[in-house]
Amino acid sequence: MNLSIRYTVAGTLLMALVASRSAQAAIGCTLSNPAQDLKFLFPEMTTYREEVNDLSRRADGKEVFSALRDRLGSDLDPVYETFETPYTVYTVFKGEETLGMVHGVNVPGRGGVIQVFLSVDPASGEVRQMFFQRLESPAAKMLRKKEFRERFAGLSLADFYKHDYYLKAEPGSAKDRVAAIPSPGDEEKVRADFDATVRGVRKNLVLLDVFVYGRRYEPFFQKAQEALAALKPGDAAAAAPDAGGKPAGGGQTSPPSARP
Repeated sequence: MNLSIRYTVAGTLLMALVASRSAQAAIGCTLSNPAQDLKFLFPEMTTYREEVNDLSRRADGKEVFSALRDRLGSDLDPVYETFETPYTVYTVFKGEETLGMVHGVNVPGRGGVIQVFLSVDPASGEVRQMFFQRLESPAAKMLRKKEFRERFAGLSLADFYKHDYYLKAEPGSAKDRVAAIPSPGDEEKVRADFDATVRGVRKNLVLLDVFVYGRRYEPFFQKAQEALAALKPGDAAAAAPDAGGKPAGGGQTSPPSARP
């Protein structure tokens, strides 16, 4: 079930605050002050819409839940990533023009929950801004730095699916845009929450691909999985895609371009 509500900025701040806080117990990750937060992200905003995607009430909810685990490449957290956890998509408008989409998720970090939010392009789904609403981490100061957060701008879900391929087929490839983002520190406690942050960005994009973009990037996932399955021991270098997106050594399948 999708629940969609559209608010005007003027005269609705109190209503938005009350609705947001009363829903905290049921919604996995929402903006604390949506009217203010979205206005800060989009100064030209006139209205916004909240759409709650409750997997347990969707006809395809079990399929989406299973796909989330597969596309994250890891087990789901029993506290923050349950089947009953709903997700809220904020669509921001200037009049009738759609300015952007905002979505956030909870991910477990070393020091506690991390709330990773993305502002994405409404047409392409590419990241415009990544920011934290909540960050319980010994590395919080480093992770919140603008220089670090800006490294995620321009990434799409396709980049993460291609990363799965390059990580095994061609580690260190210059074409791996996700691997090119360095951890802001080498200490284990820093790297742990860096990894959690990257996972949070990916999780956001996977869910947005389902809720907003009609699984536009699903072919990238399938192509990457086929390419990985086609790899043989010792063939990683030969199978790595060249600049044109074709295997350098012949018959292996390579991921498609990063642009849809």
